[in-house]
Amino acid sequence: MRILLTLLVKEFKQIFRNRLMLPIIFVIPVVQMILLTYAASLEMKGISMAVVDQDYSQASRLLVSRFEGSPFFEISLTTSDYQEAVRELTRDRVDVILHMPHEFEKRLYSEKETDLQLVVNAINATEAGLVNAYCTRILFDYNTQVRAEWFGLEGAGRLTTLEMIPRYWYNPLLDYKIYMFSGILVIIVTMIGMLLTALNLVREKEMGTTEQINVTPIRKYQFLMAKLIPFMVIALFELAFGLVIGRLLFGLPIEGSLGLLFLFTCIYLFVVLGIGLFLSTISNTQQQLMFLAFFFMITFILMSGVFTPAESMPLWAQKINLVNPVAYFMKVIRMILLKGSGFRDISREFFSLCFYAMVILTLAITNYRKTT
Repeated sequence: MRILLTLLVKEFKQIFRNRLMLPIIFVIPVVQMILLTYAASLEMKGISMAVVDQDYSQASRLLVSRFEGSPFFEISLTTSDYQEAVRELTRDRVDVILHMPHEFEKRLYSEKETDLQLVVNAINATEAGLVNAYCTRILFDYNTQVRAEWFGLEGAGRLTTLEMIPRYWYNPLLDYKIYMFSGILVIIVTMIGMLLTALNLVREKEMGTTEQINVTPIRKYQFLMAKLIPFMVIALFELAFGLVIGRLLFGLPIEGSLGLLFLFTCIYLFVVLGIGLFLSTISNTQQQLMFLAFFFMITFILMSGVFTPAESMPLWAQKINLVNPVAYFMKVIRMILLKGSGFRDISREFFSLCFYAMVILTLAITNYRKTT
């Protein structure tokens, strides 16, 4: 025990003595929490729209006013020339064209239906889908209003008095920041647990200090525990610090048990620390490690559901995702913080990660060779 404590003191001194390591651990995560929470949001505002009004009627003006009153759209061009609007879309100055042809109001009044064209810039498929969804919602409300005012109960399908008031559980205001912040927090904890641990071990291998320790009476488990525990403590500190920042800056709700969250985080860190240890055993240089870590980190993060639900992936990808530890933590942290889930709700993920931790740590320790 005394040897382990001595090694831990040595590791903490080495970490805090490294001037490059301190900003990576304490400064960069804070900047990432604040900036990425806003940058990674899928909410869109200020969508530039070109309006091609070739009817100049009351109906067309009413529709344009609907878009002008929306917080998502900005009318940057109003014209009767469709080709002018197309040129603006081609030059990437507008994101969507709303085209109302001649006799727009006349057909709407006489035939109770009319033509309307939306041209959306779909270079970015995600952005195009959101723009289309916003437009569809505004057009639906416009259609309901026109039918109720112009055609009465018959035109509105006899549902003009029905008002739908949706209630969103766990995120009543649909604030995307609290959803994204929890995901960014998972990524930061993962980077500290996996990447920094592996880099620390490989760095010592490059400097030759590992070989010096290998010929000492220090046992393998003492050496590895001294390498893993400091970054586990730092990762837990980052989680606690991140929760404070999220609560103060973004109003992050903490509905569930913090004790349960930190217990699950400990199990999760055993997994990512084991992965980092395993990567360090098969890498001889920091460059080799960075290539391997980059592959696993990008794959794990993009498949974890941080941006889009993992359930929307193809079935074969969901099967592969069973070995993605980030996906487990991404799901659980949101369940505990936003839903207030208890142990019974996360038991499947908890025991899956326990098994995962035993397997990966056994593999990593077995792969690490120390000569006494």
